[in-house]
Amino acid sequence: MPLFCEDVAVAGVRPILIVLSHLRWDFVMQRPHHVLNRAAADFDIWFMEEPVIEGRIAMVREMSRGAGITVVQPVVPAGTSAADALAHQGEIAARLVAKAGSGAGSAPVCLWYYAPMARAFGQHLSADLVIYDKMSEPAAFAFAPPDLAGHDAALLREADVVFTGGASLQIAASLHRSDAYCFPSSIDALHFGQARDAGLADPESQRMIAHPRLGYFGVIDERIDLALIAEVAALRPDWQFVMIGPIARIDPDSLPQVSNIHWLGARPYASLPHYMAHWDLAWMPFARNEATRHISPTKTPEFLAAGLPVISTPIADVISSYGRLGLVEIAIDAPDVVARAKKILENAADPVQHRRRLAAVDAQLAGDSWDATWAAMRSLIAAAAQTTPLPARQLAERSSAHA
Repeated sequence: MPLFCEDVAVAGVRPILIVLSHLRWDFVMQRPHHVLNRAAADFDIWFMEEPVIEGRIAMVREMSRGAGITVVQPVVPAGTSAADALAHQGEIAARLVAKAGSGAGSAPVCLWYYAPMARAFGQHLSADLVIYDKMSEPAAFAFAPPDLAGHDAALLREADVVFTGGASLQIAASLHRSDAYCFPSSIDALHFGQARDAGLADPESQRMIAHPRLGYFGVIDERIDLALIAEVAALRPDWQFVMIGPIARIDPDSLPQVSNIHWLGARPYASLPHYMAHWDLAWMPFARNEATRHISPTKTPEFLAAGLPVISTPIADVISSYGRLGLVEIAIDAPDVVARAKKILENAADPVQHRRRLAAVDAQLAGDSWDATWAAMRSLIAAAAQTTPLPARQLAERSSAHA
């Protein structure tokens, strides 16, 4: 199969990666962005989102997002049934596959799933390779379709290559297959390491917030323990809690509104080190529920690379990868958060402890990068491509070429 092969390069035909995603490219920087921006060196990527509801007719729009990446956005009018929306997505995806096979050379096609529900139409597409990057437990999220879990399980069994976003997800995936490859959240160390520069300007939106500051960034959804945040803020009204990120799947009115909790909304990825450079510590107030049972938060290594002390609720992958090494403090409830944060703040002026902590962090994060993650994924994809049978589309093309 001509993935990453010399004959493809000579023919000037780049393989196509059709990504079926539940996340929107222009939402916030997450795992798919880090991986696919690097994959674009090897593939032409068509990143197909779930439908946008607007207008009066079903249509599709395409938007360039850098070299090799095109966002494909289905559009359906309000009132479109779930079945019709899936059918519209299936028609668009089928056209993308057909487009890859047109012209002077037939480009190899890979399907890359982030959205298990897309299997409803994706299983009917002719692709050279099927990849499932399981970055979460989607059936555990609020408003998940009832048949999502079935599509997730089927993808784990049927995909040619399965990646998982953490050790807990790999264990769960092992119920369906023994060769799921674990790629936990990695780190853009140079980007977040900028936060160690004391000279970075404090962003205007937090400049007037007093210290000490306990900060968090990420999507604010059912994975965040709002009650815990409110309780800790009440216990320490002299501490300031800076919360950065868009709100999703929860009522904005449910956010605790007190003077020392600051909901700053979404901020550009490029600006995050500027905010973090002026925090006193980072806090990951994750709820303990089904939505967080298997998460491996990308922000854990990002906070550490920024040079911040980190406190987290007891998340399995955080404990196993960082808590047991003493790199992240694990707090079980509000009084525990306060006690651990108080100790961190009291020791903040100790230069010896600061240097030791950063040395331990840097040793743990050394060699951990999204570049290394993609290189390993690429190798596994190429190996799978050599052993996966050709789909009917490719077999028909080869037969006609030799007729």
